[in-house]
Amino acid sequence: MREGEADIDVPLVRRLIAEQFPRWAGLPVERLESSGTENAMFRLGADLVVRLPRHPGAVEDVRHEQRWLPRLGPRLPFATPEPLALGGPGTGFAWPWSVYRWLEGGNPVVGALTEPELLAKDLAAFVGALRRIDPDGGPPGYRGAPLAARDEEMRAALAQLEGRVDTAAVTARWEEALRAPEYAGPPVWAHGDLMAGNLLVTGGRLTGVIDFGTVGVGDPAVDLITAWCLLPATARGLFREAVDVDEAEWARGRGWALSIAAIALPYYWHTNPPVAENSRHVIGEVLAEAG
Repeated sequence: MREGEADIDVPLVRRLIAEQFPRWAGLPVERLESSGTENAMFRLGADLVVRLPRHPGAVEDVRHEQRWLPRLGPRLPFATPEPLALGGPGTGFAWPWSVYRWLEGGNPVVGALTEPELLAKDLAAFVGALRRIDPDGGPPGYRGAPLAARDEEMRAALAQLEGRVDTAAVTARWEEALRAPEYAGPPVWAHGDLMAGNLLVTGGRLTGVIDFGTVGVGDPAVDLITAWCLLPATARGLFREAVDVDEAEWARGRGWALSIAAIALPYYWHTNPPVAENSRHVIGEVLAEAG
């Protein structure tokens, strides 16, 4: 999907485990299918998962998660990754990597949610709990800055999307989001990437949230993106009410969802069809609200 990606496969993971964590060397290793763009995931035995950064830009997230998950996870109402070991470079792999405890559940499927209203309440409970954690000493959120900081990148993406989406309508919705008042409150924790691929459900209910590489403090509006990335319009208002956000924050959240989708779409149009498909879905959901 990008230059500089590491060549990661089952034999590599087996060598890394045998070299650095011999107590797990006899366990079977299975690659997990994922549309994730930052990490490669391998199930290790029945109870473990190995997570390795795919490219240099994802390397810092390894230590970021190792540092902050032990502080945040116990305070959240749903399961989160539990770091069990931090691996280092070796046997042909140049970066740090992690071993976590395996979490049960599957990713929700956009457009096929079995309990969308209940899932909306679950997501609101997660967002609310994360926001209530003391932000003192927390790192700046990857997506905790004002929306205006994304304007240049957004305009460049829209130029690439000319003729492939309704760029005039997307531009109008983007400019509407930019006019929303900026966040003026204290820094607040936000996950930063509450998309379907980072959520685990069982029986339609949320059971876990993964991938905390973007977690940090700032404007928490970015965690509202799940309203357009995952939830149907019929459950969106319930989510908004449960999180209890004002019109300005809702507009910023919509702007985050729209900009993430629009910027990702030309980049992953051919290299990651699931990401491109969800990006088109998000754009469609936001534009449908405009009508």
